[in-house]
Amino acid sequence: SVIDDVGLWPQGKMILQGPKGAGKSHLGAIWARDHSSQTVHAASLTLDLAESLSDCHAILVEDADQLGPYPQAQEALFHLHNAQSAAVGLLLITAKSPPRDWGMSLPDLASRMAAMASTKLDAPDDNLLQALLVKLFADRQIDVTSALISALVIRMERSCARAGELVEKLDRASLAANRPISRPFALEILEQMQM
Repeated sequence: SVIDDVGLWPQGKMILQGPKGAGKSHLGAIWARDHSSQTVHAASLTLDLAESLSDCHAILVEDADQLGPYPQAQEALFHLHNAQSAAVGLLLITAKSPPRDWGMSLPDLASRMAAMASTKLDAPDDNLLQALLVKLFADRQIDVTSALISALVIRMERSCARAGELVEKLDRASLAANRPISRPFALEILEQMQM
């Protein structure tokens, strides 16, 4: 994917956007680990923090769509962007929406963000959710049937994050009740989660 191949990123910068639960944070965390990146939440950026990060080769800025009400964070991201450009460093930014919708009051930052390359993640489809659930259950060494996976997929929220929460909740509930994860048991837990 384009996230993996930083050589394809113009000036070493990329915006990863998509709806809540699409997997931005998960992909960002993998990218951060693979590139020994420092990770920071956009709204918590300060000028001091931006300066302390200026020597980092790779930086992940999460949730940039939340910058709007924080002029100091906007200024810090502006300086961080410029420092990464000067150092030929890597900058990955995650957001739910494109930069034009972030409510930035700093025109220089808005223009730099608008000029950055971006890639979009969509909410996962049924096939991806099925594969993800199979992997999440396998990671916990839980055997489930394909019928159970299908039953969950057609009833659950279209979200990678929610899939992880569901498998964790099912694992805990199964252990607490000393019951295997059957279709009725799983659907009962899913219904409780959706209340």
